[in-house]
Amino acid sequence: MLTRLDVTSSTAPLGEVLPKPADAGVNVAEIVKEILDSVKLEGDAAVRRWTERFDNVAGDPQVALQELTNALQTIDEALRESLEFAWAQILEFHQSELSTPPPFVRSGVVVEHRTVPVDRAGIYAPGGRARYPSSVLMAAGAARAAGVNELVLCCPPGPSGSIDQATLAAAAIAGISEVYAIGGAQAIGAMAFGTETIASVDVVAGPGNAFVAEAKRQVLGVVGVASGFAGPSEIAVYVDGSVDPKWAAIDLMVQAEHGPDGLAWLIGTETTSLDAVDAALEALLETAPRRAEIEATFASGGYAVLASNVDQALAVIDVIAAEHVELLCDGGSQLARRINNAGAIFVGPYGAASIGDYVAGPNHVLPTSRTAKFASALRADDFVKHHHIVTVSREGFQHLADHVERIATCEGLAAHAQSIAIRR
Repeated sequence: MLTRLDVTSSTAPLGEVLPKPADAGVNVAEIVKEILDSVKLEGDAAVRRWTERFDNVAGDPQVALQELTNALQTIDEALRESLEFAWAQILEFHQSELSTPPPFVRSGVVVEHRTVPVDRAGIYAPGGRARYPSSVLMAAGAARAAGVNELVLCCPPGPSGSIDQATLAAAAIAGISEVYAIGGAQAIGAMAFGTETIASVDVVAGPGNAFVAEAKRQVLGVVGVASGFAGPSEIAVYVDGSVDPKWAAIDLMVQAEHGPDGLAWLIGTETTSLDAVDAALEALLETAPRRAEIEATFASGGYAVLASNVDQALAVIDVIAAEHVELLCDGGSQLARRINNAGAIFVGPYGAASIGDYVAGPNHVLPTSRTAKFASALRADDFVKHHHIVTVSREGFQHLADHVERIATCEGLAAHAQSIAIRR
C-alpha cells in the first residue's frame, strides 16, 4: 500500500535519500503568471473569463449578503452549533497569541512596541467539488483576533455555480459580508491587484491547490502572504507499536483523502509496526467513501520509512518537515520537543490531527512542501504590522552620539554623521 523505504543502513544524508515533494513545475508557474497578468491588466473581465473556463460558471461572482444570512438560518442546527463552537475555539486561541511587550528602556532611549492590524485581508477557502467551511473560520479567526475590520472571502463555485451553504454560513459566523464565487489563481490575483468590483487587500491567507499556492508566491510583495506555502495536505505519523495500528492508518487516510497531490508518511523503527499499519490501511480502504482520492495520494506520495532507531526517525521527520506530524507512541511529549520542522505536532493516541483541523484552536492553515523549515502556522501576527516608537532623551543622545558619528563616517554617509553633529 505504502512505498517502503529502509534507511537503517543508509550512509547518505537523509535529505538525499528521502523523496522530495513534487515540484509544481514550470507549466504551473507559467499558467499562473498568465492568469495573474491578465487579471492585473483586465480586472473583472479576466476573472470572469477564467472562472468560466475552469469552473464552467458565468455571470456575476459576488454573493449577496442575504444569501449568507439565509445559509446560516437554514443549515442543519447541529452543524451550525458545531461551526459556532469551532469559531469560538479558534478566536479565543488566536486572541491569546496577542501580547505587547513592555517598553524597552536603556541609556536614555525608550522603545515602545505597537501592533497595528492591516486594513483589509483576503481569505481563500478551497471549494468546487469539496467544501471547507473550517478554512473560512480558521483564516478569518486569526484575522479577527488581530483586529482586521474588512475581510473578503473568495471560494470556487460548485457545479451549480454557487458556493455551498455550509461555507456561506461559516462566512456569516465570522462576520464576512463580502464574498465572491471565484477560485484558483484568478481569485488570488483579484484580491492582490484589485478589480473594478473587488478592492485590493493587504494580506492574503488560506490554503489551496498547487495553482493557488503558486499564485500566492507570485503576488508576494504586492500583498503580504500569511503563513508558508499552504498547498496540498501532508502528514507524517510516527509509530512504535504502542497504539492501535488502525488509529495510525485512519489518520494517514484523513490527510490523504484531500486528493492526489498530498503526502502521507509513516515512520517507525520496527517492520512489524509498519506492516500492521499497512494491513489496517488495506482493511479501512475497503469501505472508505473517498477511496479513489486516498489511493491516488498513496500511489504518488505514500511512504513507510523504516528507521534504525528513534534518533534517526526524528531526523527523518525533520527532513520531511510535514504539515502535520503525529506521535502515536510512548513518550510523545518528550519527542515533540526534539522536532524542529513541522507545521503542527499532535501527541498521543487521542491527538488526532483532525481535532486540530477543526476545534483545537490553533490554525489548520499550515506550511507544506517542506516550508515548515522556515515557516509557521497561520497566526494573528500574520495580520498585523509592528511599529517601534523610539524616544531619545538628551542624556541618551549624548551617550550614543559618538558611536553613530563614527559608524556613519566609516560608511561614507556624511549627512548621517552631520545629523548628529548638528545637534551637539
